Amino acid sequence: MILQPRETKPTSSHVTPRAKNLRDRPSTHLQVVRRLALALPGVEEGPSYGTPGFRVRGKFLARLWEDGETLVVKCAYEERDFRMQADPGTFFTTDHYRGYPTVLVRLGRVRVSDLREVLEEAWRRNAPKRAVTEYDRAAPARRGQLS
Repeated sequence: MILQPRETKPTSSHVTPRAKNLRDRPSTHLQVVRRLALALPGVEEGPSYGTPGFRVRGKFLARLWEDGETLVVKCAYEERDFRMQADPGTFFTTDHYRGYPTVLVRLGRVRVSDLREVLEEAWRRNAPKRAVTEYDRAAPARRGQLS
């Protein structure tokens, strides 16, 4: 599933066409990222290089890039390389980030499930072990809520 705004019913005879993807509504990008990141235990939002960023226990997880359409996410080099090979249209890097364990994510192209996964992996690498254990124990209950 690609991140897409919800369809709304028109309030008048004028029908507004549905946006094809988030490129048409970049403000939606941050809303989705915020919802997914803040659902992880201990994650806090705060500024990072002048853009919204997310941390757990003060450790960087992700931040919105200056263009408002790209997310910088901390990850292992192996995960970055795998994601870039599997979906180069969505996951990429630049010369600046090549030496850092991060991947850049095009929010207008990423599937919600992939975004959730990459954010969760960043969280797992930085969250306290006890928080990760408790999170994993609660996984069956969370799956029940999603049904």
